[in-house]
Amino acid sequence: MPTAVLTDRERTAVQAYLRLLHTVRAAFDTGPGAPRPAVVPPSVLAEAERALAAAGLTGNEERFFRLLRSWCPEP
Repeated sequence: MPTAVLTDRERTAVQAYLRLLHTVRAAFDTGPGAPRPAVVPPSVLAEAERALAAAGLTGNEERFFRLLRSWCPEP
C-alpha cells in the first residue's frame, strides 16, 4: 500500500493526534473497578490542537483523517 508524503506540519499533527489517542486509551485502560480520569490532560489536548492549526487542518477533519489513514494504515 503506498503511503502519503506528509509535510512536516501534517506529520506533526498526525503524531500529536496519535499521542492524544494513546493517552486517552491508556487512561481508560485501568481495569475493572478502577477510577477513571475526569478529563484528558490539557497539555496533550492543547498539543494536538496547536499541531492541527499549524498544519491548516482545523475544521477539516475529513482531510486530516485521510492523511492519518494513508500515513498510519490500520493493521
